[in-house]
Amino acid sequence: MEFLPFTRPAIDEDTIAAVGEVLRSGWITTGPRCQQLEAELSAFCGGRPVRLAASATAALEMALQIAGVGPGDEVITCPLSWIATANVIMKVGATPVFVDADPATRNIDLAKIEAAITPRTRAIIPVDLAGLPVDRDRLYDIARRHKLRVVEDAAQAMGAGWNGQAIGRGGDLVSFSFHANKNMTSGEGGCLVLNNAEEARLFEKLRLQGVTRLPDGTMDVDVLGGKANMTDIAAVIGLGQLKQLDGFNARRRELARLYFQHFDRSLGCELPPEDFANSNWHMFQPLLPLERMSISRGQFIARMKAEHIGVGVHYPAMHLFALFRDKGYAEGQYPVAEDIGARTVTLPLFPAMRDEDVLRVCQTFSAALRAVLH
Repeated sequence: MEFLPFTRPAIDEDTIAAVGEVLRSGWITTGPRCQQLEAELSAFCGGRPVRLAASATAALEMALQIAGVGPGDEVITCPLSWIATANVIMKVGATPVFVDADPATRNIDLAKIEAAITPRTRAIIPVDLAGLPVDRDRLYDIARRHKLRVVEDAAQAMGAGWNGQAIGRGGDLVSFSFHANKNMTSGEGGCLVLNNAEEARLFEKLRLQGVTRLPDGTMDVDVLGGKANMTDIAAVIGLGQLKQLDGFNARRRELARLYFQHFDRSLGCELPPEDFANSNWHMFQPLLPLERMSISRGQFIARMKAEHIGVGVHYPAMHLFALFRDKGYAEGQYPVAEDIGARTVTLPLFPAMRDEDVLRVCQTFSAALRAVLH
């Protein structure tokens, strides 16, 4: 039986041919294809400046630098995310301040943010988990009242929206990921949506060693930069993907509807919010009823894989990692994030899936779980 992974990128023949053209051109690092992708992403984001990076992680870190976040500052975020969200805060010398997840949305609990704000708070990093956007109206109301920058970790939200407006067309600084498992990919890579030309120019310097090239062929360096530029090889993949993004996301919505239709709700799992207005359905993640199971989540995942179905875990609550335990964090501090992080499983969801694949996953999931419930 064919193994069904939890995700798989959809790369068409035109994109494969376009990669060959870039390789034959001799210009394989940052060049005209990167410029083209930035222009097309800018159009997607309503004309706002967009700059590419080697990863969304790099884009997030540079966004914090652009926002003026540094040593002694605090940045509020949610512990239910990929570790990069907190890593970038520490990379710029600031301190992550966690706020628990909302049990309804699994995103940061907006009702708890203001209690976490201190005189040292400079920014908020909301995370659109599984492609379901954080309530942008409530979020920016909090940010405006407390004069905070917002660096949106929209890594999973490409093509998602809020109240009819695509994520990236509004807000402050917005980071998207083009990793291989995202709704559109460039293999590896990401981008940052910025507010103005001045921020875009600073981003350009930060991503390539702080260099400003001068008309006479020399250069100057006036900021400490790094190395985070995208290649034209990656950009041409992104160009092919961006053309198909609407179709990809429409198919994801169809598959998510099939999951809701066929999922055995008597199993006692908690299903994700049934949102077809805002989410791009990056992932489909039920929560296991662990208290009724005779085996662990890891053993359950192994049973699914034995039936040739891939299952992921996105994500464990990051404050329980050794890195944060060493800083004094402990179990019980963020109970909602801990509960979701312990029980979540990511089921297969990608555009090339067939309708019958969803039925197969649901049937296999039901049989595997019923066998271990008590």
